[in-house]
Amino acid sequence: MTAAHGATVPDCLLLPGVLDREQAAATVRSLLDEQRPDGSIPWFTGGHLDVWDHTEAAMALDAAGEHAAAEAAYAWLTERQNPDGSWYASYRDGEPEDLARESNFCAYPAVGVWHHYLATGDEDFAERMWPTVAAGIGWVLELQRPDGSLAWRREQDGGAPDEALLTGSSSIYHALRCALALAEVREEPQPDWELAAARLEHALLRHPDAFLDKSRYSMDWYYPVLGTALRGEAAERRLAADWERFVVPGEGARCVSDRPWVTGGETAELALALWAVGRADDAVRVLRDISARTRDDATGGYWTGWVYEDDAIWPEERTTWTAGAVLLACAALGGDEATSAVFGGERLPRPVAVAAPDCCAQREADVPAA
Repeated sequence: MTAAHGATVPDCLLLPGVLDREQAAATVRSLLDEQRPDGSIPWFTGGHLDVWDHTEAAMALDAAGEHAAAEAAYAWLTERQNPDGSWYASYRDGEPEDLARESNFCAYPAVGVWHHYLATGDEDFAERMWPTVAAGIGWVLELQRPDGSLAWRREQDGGAPDEALLTGSSSIYHALRCALALAEVREEPQPDWELAAARLEHALLRHPDAFLDKSRYSMDWYYPVLGTALRGEAAERRLAADWERFVVPGEGARCVSDRPWVTGGETAELALALWAVGRADDAVRVLRDISARTRDDATGGYWTGWVYEDDAIWPEERTTWTAGAVLLACAALGGDEATSAVFGGERLPRPVAVAAPDCCAQREADVPAA
């Protein structure tokens, strides 16, 4: 069976118990069906779009071999980028809806652009997208705080709360490494980005108190691993520490620790993090669990979540970012080179160690966050 544009579904997307060839093709079609003529990928038909989830869906299209559709999604980003390098927090039908701007949203296109370049080897694309990536990263780094973390949002009036989010900053760290990889390919050194990434890494690994307490959310648990800041034994310790709090056997991963609700996006991202630290069997297991609960065989899409105590889908929406996350997790497990390189992180530039920021110099920093 083939995807909508006639391209054979790549074998890397096939995962027994999760996606067979027919199911993979249907999931890819579900993304293509949601993509608008201007290249944008909203959450679902009639729903809003945010730049982070739009990019994740575009990456899934590249993993599926739908490179033209992915490129249209990146062209949309360039066309909608604000003069200062940012994007608005949400759009609907191509128009800005929430006029605030979020730092992790504005950084994430760097991850997608690097992924597309690895998937296609398209030098012209990298050339065209470089100003978009550079401007986005430049805007984001204006929000870096003295301790290395990043304020999570700039309001419509220009003010920024003096607050950082662990999940968002972990995602930005990943984006910085991808942006630095693109800079290396272009032979355009970015020492300021390297320094910013090193300071952010220090905050992520040594100072969990720099971030708002969102520990009830599973993303705060696994994102330092998914975002490539944690690897090795430190990553294993972190994932083991809260495994029973967030993973429900036979169901998937909770979105929040105190609710009987497992979600496709979080479970698929957790699978990517597990794969990245060598726990492929666990990654496959959680993907099978969530796919059995949230896959919609009628459309090939994925429902956002499942309330297991009520045996009920909730909310009743099939989100493109959920389907995208499942496809990316399958692609990594299936050995797709571009997806493996982006989320494995071994080929991404690692920032050099720097002295602790002055505000942190006297604080305890013996072990990574756990």
